[in-house]
Amino acid sequence: MEKLMNEEIWPREFSGAVYGLTVVFISLVAFYCSSLFAQVLIPRAAEKNAWKWKNISISLVHSLISGFWSCYCFYDNPKLAEDMIQTHTVPAHTLISVSVGYFIYDTIDMLIYQRNRQSYELMGHHVVIIICFGVSIVSRMYVGYAVVALVIELNSIFLHLRQILQICQYKKDNKIYRLNSIINLGTFVGFRISVMAWMSRWMLINKDLIPLVFYSLGSIGLAVMTVMNIILFYRLLQSDFIRKKESTIKVD
Repeated sequence: MEKLMNEEIWPREFSGAVYGLTVVFISLVAFYCSSLFAQVLIPRAAEKNAWKWKNISISLVHSLISGFWSCYCFYDNPKLAEDMIQTHTVPAHTLISVSVGYFIYDTIDMLIYQRNRQSYELMGHHVVIIICFGVSIVSRMYVGYAVVALVIELNSIFLHLRQILQICQYKKDNKIYRLNSIINLGTFVGFRISVMAWMSRWMLINKDLIPLVFYSLGSIGLAVMTVMNIILFYRLLQSDFIRKKESTIKVD
C-alpha cells in the first residue's frame, strides 16, 4: 500500500485540452479588447506614458480577477487544497486558462510595443508560467497547485496600483502612495514570499509522486520566480522605504 502511495502519478487523459484552450483564446481576445477600452480612459497625467498606463491597467484587472477568484476556488471546493495533483474543478480549471490567456496577451503586447531589459525579464516569467499552467490545462492535473500560485496576484494588485500612481505622477510622500506602499510590502510578505515558500515545501514533500519531467519544470519555474521576487523586493525596499528615509534625514 505504501509503495502504491509513493508511485509517480502520470496524466491518464487530456480531456481538459479543448475546453481549456478555448477559454485561453477567449481570454486573450477579451484582454485585448479591454486594452482598447483602457486607451480611451488615459488620464492627462499619464498621457506621456500612454502604453504603460494601458498595460498596467490590464495587469491590474487580471490581478483583481485571478487573486480573488483563486480564493473562491478553495472556498468552493476545499478538497482542492487537500489533493493538489488530481483534484480539479471547473472554476479552478477555467481560472488558470483565463490567466494563461492574459499572460499570452501581455507577452505579445510587450513584444510589439516595449522591448527593453525589464520587459524581457517579464516575458521570461510569462513563458515559464504559460508552460507550467499549460500542463494543468490539458491534463487537469496540478490544478490546485496552479491556483495556489495565483493567490500571489493579491499582492500584484498593490504592485500595479503603485505603478499607476507613479505614472499619474503621485509623489512618494503622498498619503495615498505611502498607504499603498505599506500594504504592498505587507502583502508581498504575506501573499508572495510565504506562498512561494509553501509551494517549494510542497514540491519537496511530494517529489516522489511527481514525474521527473514535471518536477524539473516546476522547480525551474519556482527558481525563476524566486530570483525575480528577491530582486523585486529589494527594489521596493530601496525605492519606497530606504531612499525615502535617507532623504528625510538629509532634509532635517
